[in-house]
Amino acid sequence: MRFDNVLAEINGFGRFQLRTFLLLIIPRLTLPFNFLLNNFITFIPSHHCDIRSQNNGGVFRNLSLEERLNVNIPFEQDGSLSSCQMFAEPQYQLLSNSSNLTYIPTMPCQNGWIYDTTIFRSTLATEWDLVCDKKKMNRATATIFFVGVMLGSGIFGFLSDRFGRKKTLLLSYMASFIFGIATALSYNFLMFATMRFCTGLGLSGISISSFVLCLEWVEIRHRTTVAVLMSLDWSVGCVILPGVAYLINDWRFLTAAVISPLFPAMLCWWWLPESARWLMSNGKTDDAHFYLSRCATVNGREDVLSTVILVEDENRKYSYLDLVKTPKMRRRALLSVAFAYYGISLNISGFGVNIYLTQFIYGVIEIPAKGFVFFTVDKIGRRWNQAGMLILTGLLIFIFNLLINSVKTVGALGKMFSEGSFTIVFLYTTELYPTVMRQNGLGYCSFMARVGVAVSPLIMLLEDVWVNLPSFVFSLVALGSGLSASLLPETYNVRLPETIEDVEQTTYCKTISLRL
Repeated sequence: MRFDNVLAEINGFGRFQLRTFLLLIIPRLTLPFNFLLNNFITFIPSHHCDIRSQNNGGVFRNLSLEERLNVNIPFEQDGSLSSCQMFAEPQYQLLSNSSNLTYIPTMPCQNGWIYDTTIFRSTLATEWDLVCDKKKMNRATATIFFVGVMLGSGIFGFLSDRFGRKKTLLLSYMASFIFGIATALSYNFLMFATMRFCTGLGLSGISISSFVLCLEWVEIRHRTTVAVLMSLDWSVGCVILPGVAYLINDWRFLTAAVISPLFPAMLCWWWLPESARWLMSNGKTDDAHFYLSRCATVNGREDVLSTVILVEDENRKYSYLDLVKTPKMRRRALLSVAFAYYGISLNISGFGVNIYLTQFIYGVIEIPAKGFVFFTVDKIGRRWNQAGMLILTGLLIFIFNLLINSVKTVGALGKMFSEGSFTIVFLYTTELYPTVMRQNGLGYCSFMARVGVAVSPLIMLLEDVWVNLPSFVFSLVALGSGLSASLLPETYNVRLPETIEDVEQTTYCKTISLRL
């Protein structure tokens, strides 16, 4: 008897699974909070040079604030004050609205900046003056964070397959919480960047390990339901985050607030089960028996008879090299690179509303996409759903952005279909790889996806060559990804493979008996 058969006998979608699902929701809410945090803490408010230290023999005391600004700071073509330049000398002739267009020498701000604190009381830009020449440092914070997520995906994928899902989750909780709080306490930009990198590294473990742990306890018929429900925590987080950021408009307190759910998550960790599927595949039969018995008790199925389960040789160890050692595993690993697309940005500029409402709209847009996936993924299948979502995303970017140049429409529809792909990708990837390599496989795919996040800012630099070139590249990547995904095997209503031999359709397993 295979593990899926045993799971069906003890109810693979009962109170035990519901409890596990709820225990994982709390830490998973920190993922959208932190992944999208940069939209708020790196916000650059309106600013101009600080001229408070200039007195010029006391003349300024007789001028209003508006007049002081007029004689010290030049105007941009749109009528706003220059953000980075000031006049080398006060230009009092401008007080009489002089139309003299003679060149007036300017220089960079000498005494810092004055910031508009209407929207945010404090951001990274206002804390360390990351504007003008230092603006690139502000933008780099997102890349630094996602490089941490990228490396963490590989590290925690390996650790989870080697030492178990539950232990890896605790390590992820602790690392993310400690480094998240340290980020909020950073006293300079270098410390902030380092701590933010480490936070991303820890959060990646939560992302991949929690999903796999929950799905490995669910029977075949309900895998889709659980996968879509787990993906909803991302959308809910996207909707909640703008409200949290609106109420907490200081970047330090906001950073601490979005990581704080991990504290109760660490307390609840003791009630999380280890994956019995992973235990069985690694020859830890006594521990597997303990958790299967607990599951049977909670679900009211204590009368299950003795079962025979195929397990893998417990002395065999796995690494990322096993992803490419055998033909079918190698094919899956290479084609799974297609899933990197979901990490590439869509060059969305918003809907012409404030940052809070824009983020809220993006969160709400995701819910219809998840509903569509829920009703179609078991009818059309994982493969064609995934391929279709990616191809539609690519076509929308091409048609609307390149031909009609309707960026807002692309923002809505492109975001919706790309989120549909994102919803399917975790379920599909989890089902493609065997238990003994599942976290390695998911970690590998997540690693490649974060490469997309890191590369997308570089692709946007192609605007200097041709304004629509980045959109053209994104379209090609999406279309190519969709075509590659269509070559992967279908996994709908198929039991999860336990070993590499299951994928290659050979048998090197042994049997053990359990009485629950």
